[in-house]
Amino acid sequence: MSILDRFRLDGKRLFITGGSRGLGREMALAIAQAGADVILVGRDLPSLEQTAADIRALGRKADVLVADVGLPAEAERACREALDRVGTIDILINNVGGRRIDIPTQDLPLEKWQSIIDLNLTSTFLCTKLVGGAMVARGQGGRVINVASISGMIANRGIGGRSYETSKSAVIAFTRATAADWAPHKVTVNAICPGGFMTEPNQRWAKQNPDIISTFKNLIPMGDFGQPEDLGPLAVYLASDASRYMTGASLVIDGGYTLW
Repeated sequence: MSILDRFRLDGKRLFITGGSRGLGREMALAIAQAGADVILVGRDLPSLEQTAADIRALGRKADVLVADVGLPAEAERACREALDRVGTIDILINNVGGRRIDIPTQDLPLEKWQSIIDLNLTSTFLCTKLVGGAMVARGQGGRVINVASISGMIANRGIGGRSYETSKSAVIAFTRATAADWAPHKVTVNAICPGGFMTEPNQRWAKQNPDIISTFKNLIPMGDFGQPEDLGPLAVYLASDASRYMTGASLVIDGGYTLW
């Protein structure tokens, strides 16, 4: 087998949450280019269908599931429906997440705190439990990739909603613990920790808070934000046999922001 063949994903199937836009879309397209079929989960049917069409244009199969996995019952439904529909899932990417609020801790209502915990952490737990658990039960290995954040390692400047940092830090801890539990089953569990990427939510935030975004950008040693397509190669690596001996890792991709 050549070195590049170890990155191939022919015959594999991916289940990805938040797979129709931004970082999720680029990871889904990259994994499809490497040979895998894809199940896309998200809230917006038109964007899901567009990404599915782009995947089919690559010669791969693409299914869509409309669900808001930030709601625990919806996350569970989507996972069970996908498993019932296709049977075998080899790669899980828990990508969905976000901050969505800018409220100081002293003013943060419990229900808003819990909604972000459910969006970032509970959805990761449920999809890992159900889709990853099916990999364990099947006994043929698998790949779980959790999209955490450098915000799970640092506190962001000038913004409230600390449920985001808290939940992303917990995703990193959950990744490590689950990796230890599932290593004997050859199911690897790793995390990607992006820094500043100009996804749609961050573009909106930049318009509302230009000074904060400018400060952030000026503190990146590489001098600019990442682009969503920068995550594709890393996702392929973690999904493929090339990362066979890596588990429990949290891989930072932030242009050097956390080096200071």
